Formats: sequence, structure tokens, C-alpha cells
Amino acid sequence: MSNCVEFRQIAKTFEGRQVLQDINLSCPAGATTAIVGASGSGKTTLLQMVNGVLRPDAGDIFVFGQPIPGQGIEKFRRGIGYAVQSAGLFPHMSAEQNVTLVARLEGWDQDRVAARFAELLEEVDLPGDVAQRLPRELSGGQQQRLGLCRALMLRPRLLLLDEPFSAVDPITRVELYERFEYVKQAEGVSALLVTHDLREARRLAEYLVILHAGVVQQQGPTRDVLGNPESAYVESLVASQLD
Repeated sequence: MSNCVEFRQIAKTFEGRQVLQDINLSCPAGATTAIVGASGSGKTTLLQMVNGVLRPDAGDIFVFGQPIPGQGIEKFRRGIGYAVQSAGLFPHMSAEQNVTLVARLEGWDQDRVAARFAELLEEVDLPGDVAQRLPRELSGGQQQRLGLCRALMLRPRLLLLDEPFSAVDPITRVELYERFEYVKQAEGVSALLVTHDLREARRLAEYLVILHAGVVQQQGPTRDVLGNPESAYVESLVASQLD
């Protein structure tokens, strides 16, 4: 199986504190890989390294077999979508302006922008009348769906998800899970999902990574990791969240 992202001997230190230590991960292409850990475990740091927001102090990262470039990082990032907690929509822009901003900056013509926006709204099951509404006029679930649309606007091969479902109520969260699963299939995109919720990881991810204090505790197919914990930490995490 090919990989969408590979981390090889990654290390990162912030202000004298080692955040990541000797990280070796292979995230399979065409699948969702969940990176699970408590706050401060290094999850978001890993994600931010994938699109070059942060650089490792040591080691190498490969995206679809290619190293992250030292130059031309903006062009590289166009192949990666990023969705975050609370959607991160610009409050002064309409839903349509938020979602289509990157495409307009890329110089897409108006017809192409409109067609892609309509396609994405249909995929996430949002009505067309949200287009001209501001984020404050939308529900949390609608905002998260638009955040997903924005991340997918340029048809990226890779989607980075930083706890995008954690800021909504449980009923809305289940609806978002269903939409994400549908959209992932429709778009044919690989995904890295950062979460602290093992139930979410079990629901959405085919591959699972357990991170603790900057060290990979266990990785593998989700069912294998949850069914056969290899450390006391993983065993206690599974017991506390799933038993």
C-alpha cells in the first residue's frame, strides 16, 4: 500500500522542551489516519509540519513520496486542504466568499468557481441559500461543513483535519461524521485527523496512531490497535474511552 504521508525520524523542540521525539509514521493513501493523544502530545505540531507551517529540527517528511520543498511552499500547499476546530471562517465574508477565496486567489474564472462551490454544497448537504449568509448567521454544524468545503475547494489530494468536529453538539457531530465519510469517498481524498476522541477515531479512521508526550505509543490498522494495546498507556486510554 502506498502512503500519503511519511514521517522519518522527526524531532521538534520548542523553547527547550522536546515536543516530538524520533517520530516514524507511514500514513496509508486513500484512507483516514487518526492521530490520537491528549493536549500537548504533539498532534497539531505533526499536522502543521505536513504543510510546512512548522519545520522539524531533525528528520524528513514526505507527502505522496515527495519531500516538503524548501522553496515554493505556497504551490505545495495548494495540494493540501486544512480544516480546523470551529471552522475558522472569516466573519466579514459570506459563506460563498469564504469557501471560494482560495480559488479566486488562484485565478479561477467565475463559472468554474461557481460550479465547484455548488458541487461542494451538494456534497456536504447544504442548501444554496447559505451562500450569501455571514458565519454568525449559520449554525455551528453549517459552519463546520463550510470549513470542509473551503478545505476541499482546490480538489486537494490530502486533507488535514485538526479536531474539526469537537466544537459542535453530539447530534450535529454524528451528522458531520456521515457527511465527512460521504465527501471523502466522493472526493477520493486521503486524510490525517487529529483528535483526542478514540470513539471518533474508531468511527472515521482506517489507520490509528496513539501519541503520548511526543512519542508514538502504537500505530496500525484501527481495529488492531484498539483490540491489541501494546503498552500500558494505550491500554488505559482504550479502557477509559471505549470500555
